[in-house]
Amino acid sequence: MKSLIFFILILTSFFNDVLAQDCEQIVSNCESLLNKNTSGAKFVSDGQVYSAFLNREKAEFKTTFFGGSVYRIAASAGSDENYVIFTVKDVNDNILFSNRNYKNAPYWDFDIRETLEVAIETELDLDLKVTGCAVMLIGFKK
Repeated sequence: MKSLIFFILILTSFFNDVLAQDCEQIVSNCESLLNKNTSGAKFVSDGQVYSAFLNREKAEFKTTFFGGSVYRIAASAGSDENYVIFTVKDVNDNILFSNRNYKNAPYWDFDIRETLEVAIETELDLDLKVTGCAVMLIGFKK
């Protein structure tokens, strides 16, 4: 019985390491999206890595966008750039934007005129990927 428990612990540790490595690579993919096609402008990360291991469910992250700033949301869940659907909602749950309407674009820029609190919902496009680590980064234009 002790050997079975030990085996399960080793197996669990192995899978956690594999998932962590997978998520780390996805963070790198996402970081490259922060400054993709910016024509010289740079986006600086807000310092947070928003990540979730998704299995047919959604994750929600809350943040504040400050007026007078340009933000970029970048999302990835693997080597293909269109795995993640992200939806930006206001505090009343009104949809302000969804990349679903833009072929799951892996990043989008937002020119924020007035400060607003938002919830950003992420999910995998189940037609492309049903489970895995999804990572989102938020950057602001420097």
